[in-house]
Amino acid sequence: MTDTARARKLADRIRVVVAEMLQRRIKDPRLGYVTITDTRVTGDLREATVFYTVLGDDEERVASAAALESAKGVLRSEVGRQTGVRFTPSLTFVPDALPDNARTIDDLLAKAKAADAQVRRASSDATYAGDADPYRKPGEDAEEAAEAEEAAEGSGAADGDSTDGTGKGSSDA
Repeated sequence: MTDTARARKLADRIRVVVAEMLQRRIKDPRLGYVTITDTRVTGDLREATVFYTVLGDDEERVASAAALESAKGVLRSEVGRQTGVRFTPSLTFVPDALPDNARTIDDLLAKAKAADAQVRRASSDATYAGDADPYRKPGEDAEEAAEAEEAAEGSGAADGDSTDGTGKGSSDA
């Protein structure tokens, strides 16, 4: 049975150790401005996935990925020394997709805002399809009932046909 609380604590400690090492001890010139965003450890505590972001363009991202791969051994040794676990987990560095997802969401929100503005412009000159106030008021119900009664009385037996109660006319000739 795996202890998820222990894996979570180890993941948090690995994130802190790796971030401190990148800031203080790793002096690779290829390493750009790297931020460790998340760390996940498998249930058996053998593998750790470290998610990171790099501030900059694609060239800086590629160079930072290469620098992290070359520093993987030093980082793993320091993680093992500072955590004190029996088996030091192997480290895998994965670029975090969070900034790309945030950029996509920002673009979608900008498109929605533009579409809302277009609808607002189109509706500013629009007029009502029916009455300006489509809701009934309390006094109107009595007026409509009186009009309906007058219409029913006026359409009674004006045709000369007699009705048998079913609404169908019957003629006896």
